[in-house]
Amino acid sequence: MRIVLLGPPGSGKGTQGVRLSEIYKIPQISTGDMLRKAVADETALGKKVQEIIQGGMLVPDDLIVSIIEERISQEDCSEGFILDGFPRTVDQADALERVLPGSVDVTVYLNVPAEEVIDRLSGRLTCRECGAVFPKRDISPCPVCAGALYQREDDQKSTVEHRIGVYMKHTAPLVDFYRSRNKLAEVNGTGEPDDVFERIEAEVSEVISK
Repeated sequence: MRIVLLGPPGSGKGTQGVRLSEIYKIPQISTGDMLRKAVADETALGKKVQEIIQGGMLVPDDLIVSIIEERISQEDCSEGFILDGFPRTVDQADALERVLPGSVDVTVYLNVPAEEVIDRLSGRLTCRECGAVFPKRDISPCPVCAGALYQREDDQKSTVEHRIGVYMKHTAPLVDFYRSRNKLAEVNGTGEPDDVFERIEAEVSEVISK
């Protein structure tokens, strides 16, 4: 099963990707996590993309496509994978098809209003140690690993609003791209995570059955 998770930043792609990974026994590949780790490790890649991530901009296509191509060629992806954060443009979707023809079985589109996305992202904290995310409230340290909690620069309200603008311009057209190929499962991404996942399972089953 080859799945693409599509939706605005903060729509719940990471949370639902973990659940899909458990159900289908395939790896969740988050380009955002991969790039942030490279930045934290101060690798050559990390230094190259640090300013891009902090500014809420898109990583250049040739760079991100090469990263994805290398990752999905690994053995744990032989039975499929879940892409979270890629493709982000129609050009990247075309590049994925060239690298791996017939590469997508279904695209799960989490439809969440921009106002809710802004509230979600600007109101969350991330653990510096384990990367767990929590609503912004009086909790410290991290309940999972006791690490320090902080607000990522790309979760600050002004950056979130910019990220949504970038998403609408560059990524939203992928909805029509995959719908035209009968590979789109559109899901209402609002509400409790369990309810959203039930909707995902139902929509994915319907698309796959076609």
